[in-house]
Amino acid sequence: MTDAAPDPVATLLDLLDIEPLEINLFRGRGSGGETSKRIFGGQVIAQALAAAYHTVDDRACHSLHAYFIRPGDPSIPVIYEVDRARDGGSFTTRRVVAIQHGRQIFNLAASFHVEEESPVHQHGMPPGMPDPDSLPSRAESRAALAERLRDIAPDKLRADFLRPSPVEIREVVPYDMAEPKPAPDGHAVWFRLARPAGGAAWLQQCLLAYASDMYLLGSSLRPLGESWLTGQVMTASLDHALWFHRPVNFDDWHLYVMDAPFTGGARGFNRGTIFSRDGLLVASVAQEGLVRPITPR
Repeated sequence: MTDAAPDPVATLLDLLDIEPLEINLFRGRGSGGETSKRIFGGQVIAQALAAAYHTVDDRACHSLHAYFIRPGDPSIPVIYEVDRARDGGSFTTRRVVAIQHGRQIFNLAASFHVEEESPVHQHGMPPGMPDPDSLPSRAESRAALAERLRDIAPDKLRADFLRPSPVEIREVVPYDMAEPKPAPDGHAVWFRLARPAGGAAWLQQCLLAYASDMYLLGSSLRPLGESWLTGQVMTASLDHALWFHRPVNFDDWHLYVMDAPFTGGARGFNRGTIFSRDGLLVASVAQEGLVRPITPR
């Protein structure tokens, strides 16, 4: 008799169940995210937002802006310190600092807004997008790619690549990361939680924040004909901004439309818009990342 396979959604929910230590001080698990070498950026974004929500009542986050300062160590917990910068009549502002080994690894500023009614305008979802159920699953796509990498990638890298994810992703036009060639920077994926989790509105925002760090930086690599699997370029998220326009239900499919207007100076600038399955613009994203060619010493 074998143990049941771990449930990656349950693991993610556990990561977001941060532990209060003292007033304005919280602890989150380091291990359990998308990678084992360093903490996945979306994990610290989501945990920091969860920490901020522990200090806010009756209003929703409408924007956050974050900087990645040092790689996170998945072997130890992360301490989150919340600064209650302002509690206003309509807006609340929080600043969150993530600490490991006595040093900042990440900081985030978030703003929260009371619910208000106003006229609505939005850009529409790009037309002609295929139904997500018609596309190969993340597991199918990655298994096929891992088979091609068998002779050229270390076992540990392949194991990280194949580890189950709490986020189901289906690429609209797949990009060949094993043998990349220059391609348009604009691309899109459908994504959602791998299984429904329900939960409060703030939790659904944290889940989307976690997933918003997936695939975005790859937009900068597509025009260069590169991927992080080739070993020819060093990549890392440098900052991350996320605006929530509407309530989120990440149990259902969302379309993540991305592009990279500029890459140069060893950095790439990436943008994203996130639509619900019925075409509502739910969130917007922007991120700059390190895109540094690796040259032999």
